[in-house]
Amino acid sequence: MTNKISSAVIIGAGIFGVSTATQLARRGVKVTIINDGPPANGASGRSLSWLNSARMRSEEYHRLRMAGVDRYRTLSAKLPDVDWLRFEGGLTWDADGAGNEIDAAYRYEISLAYDALHVQGSDIAKVTPGIDGRAITPQGAIFNPGEGWVDLPILIDYLLKEFSALGGVLVTDQGAASPLVEGGRAIGAVTASGKRFEADAVLIATGPAVPRMASDIGATIGDGTPIALLIQTKPLDHPLRAVLNTPRVAVRPAPNGTFSLDADWAAEEVEVKADGSLFVKPETLQGLLTEASKVMEGNPVLEVASYGAGPKPIPGDGEPVLGELQGVPGCFVAFSHSGATLGLIVGELVAYEMATGARHPMLATFRPERFAKAS
Repeated sequence: MTNKISSAVIIGAGIFGVSTATQLARRGVKVTIINDGPPANGASGRSLSWLNSARMRSEEYHRLRMAGVDRYRTLSAKLPDVDWLRFEGGLTWDADGAGNEIDAAYRYEISLAYDALHVQGSDIAKVTPGIDGRAITPQGAIFNPGEGWVDLPILIDYLLKEFSALGGVLVTDQGAASPLVEGGRAIGAVTASGKRFEADAVLIATGPAVPRMASDIGATIGDGTPIALLIQTKPLDHPLRAVLNTPRVAVRPAPNGTFSLDADWAAEEVEVKADGSLFVKPETLQGLLTEASKVMEGNPVLEVASYGAGPKPIPGDGEPVLGELQGVPGCFVAFSHSGATLGLIVGELVAYEMATGARHPMLATFRPERFAKAS
């Protein structure tokens, strides 16, 4: 199908924005990305970046996530030796007690033919290295061999190199941007400094800011965005290879022998000050390090190299919000949890819709107008 547009403006240089921009540039569309600072300076820089479709969700969301993982496998085959994209499995277990859903989740994954093994702590070393099996609760854990992880800032930099080679323009010195709407249609974007960038289509890909920006132009998007906290550890020689999602901490291997850590309880301890700034208590950071050490073989001493806190984009109903705003022709949005897993496929499908004017069937249940209907 041929393009219906010749130019586009992307607001946001996180994974959705950069992925979509690169796909449009591949189609020969003239693309400008506008970001309020360096690329990946928002949620993409604080993502655990676990590539998966584990546990339970809608069939449509599962299918989209599996397509997302597929695109990473294609990229991994092209770049087999990089240290920022790996497929070495994921392991998850629940807290002991009545709320433990491991058996139900395992049976559900098997029903979908999602590659899964139900393992006990005493047997975990036979499946994947680097885990303290004593930390796994009596109900056992699920190991998913096909899962992986990606370092999003490095991926974004990789895509931007291609984007630039294809003639794309990245603007980072004009402040934040907002859609430019005239005559009821999006015709580009205007920056905080007042500069206009006119185009045939616009994408709002600003992570947690998407609902507010959509509201400013008359569209409703449900918002369930919480605060997230991610720690990056100092390098450590350790055999852990799988991504761990445990009751008290998530641990993800990262380049150069480092690890990324997060947990809901830790994010809930982040203090939001009156001026909107965030404060992370030292004991919260230490608590995350301690919990991670407990689940890692040998219970190593972990140290903080850096950390980041900020909003984590999650739509109000938990499902992705993708496609054109029906009340504002020419203006598209990309807003979702699981930005890493969906990063490449969302860029591909949203670029398809922007360029051709056709609606892709895989996005049928994820359209923004569902919130207008609900209200």
